[in-house]
Amino acid sequence: MNDDLLPDLLAAIEQQLTSPQTPYVAKTLARLLKLGLDETEAKTQIALCLGEEMDNLLRTRKGFDEKAYRASLDALPDSGEEEEEEEE
Repeated sequence: MNDDLLPDLLAAIEQQLTSPQTPYVAKTLARLLKLGLDETEAKTQIALCLGEEMDNLLRTRKGFDEKAYRASLDALPDSGEEEEEEEE
């Protein structure tokens, strides 16, 4: 993902945190904070999930897949281990 998009994704996450339509985003943030992530890292991980779904939306030209987005959020936190394993 292009790092230039991260501020826009973080702004979208801030909106989702207060929206009655996306209570699962706030629950994910609370869960990540409880697991010990700092707020910035937790929001960044959520934003990366949103970015991935937006990328899928643009590539497939289909609607936003909320189910896949929620599944990505449920899979957090991303420890970065997969990336390390791929580099080896």
